[in-house]
Amino acid sequence: MKLLLTSAGIKNDSIRNALVDLLGKSIAESNALCIPTAGYGHPSGSPGGAWRFITGQSSTPMCELGWKSLGVLELTALPSIGEERWVPWVREADVLLVNGGDALYLCHWMRQSRLVDLLPELPEKVWVGLSAGSMVMAPRIGEDFVGWKPPTGGDETLGLVDFAMFPHLDHPSLPENSLADAERWAAGLGVPAYAIDDQTAIKVIDGEVEVISEGHWKRFTP
Repeated sequence: MKLLLTSAGIKNDSIRNALVDLLGKSIAESNALCIPTAGYGHPSGSPGGAWRFITGQSSTPMCELGWKSLGVLELTALPSIGEERWVPWVREADVLLVNGGDALYLCHWMRQSRLVDLLPELPEKVWVGLSAGSMVMAPRIGEDFVGWKPPTGGDETLGLVDFAMFPHLDHPSLPENSLADAERWAAGLGVPAYAIDDQTAIKVIDGEVEVISEGHWKRFTP
């Protein structure tokens, strides 16, 4: 699977160009499924937030980019309908657009639904993460980002990349997301990490990592 791990969606032309490069065709020719699940696990999540994400009326551009088709894949529903129904939906899509919210809640439902088991079979599929939708790919998220607590405890996520992410660096509405906060967070992780602002994304293809940015970011080495 090809990854575009963003802090706040497709916020600038550089990130958009990276997305088109990963798709190998235009957005207007590409079929998308959006995954709103993570939003329901976050304390500030709401039905209205999920609606704004799906309808492209949030401040984090994902669903409103002009896709050929757009559908909704709600992970909490998948265990009850059977893989023979939903797996073809995923296989037929070009891209998965994954909302922010709570990364551990998203991780839990990726495992419960078995979507995570399908991902290795989809080398050409594109995953576009937004905040928690990006963080879920890391080995862990760090205690600072633990909100919803999984049954197993801990802060471990999927580990499909070997680095962690600190999104929304220096966001004016998030005073706890300063570079000093990110440095303290990274010091306790034991894995490489990136702090990225909302104008930055990380592209990963076959383990090769490239930072795409019109803003600022920093890499931390354990």
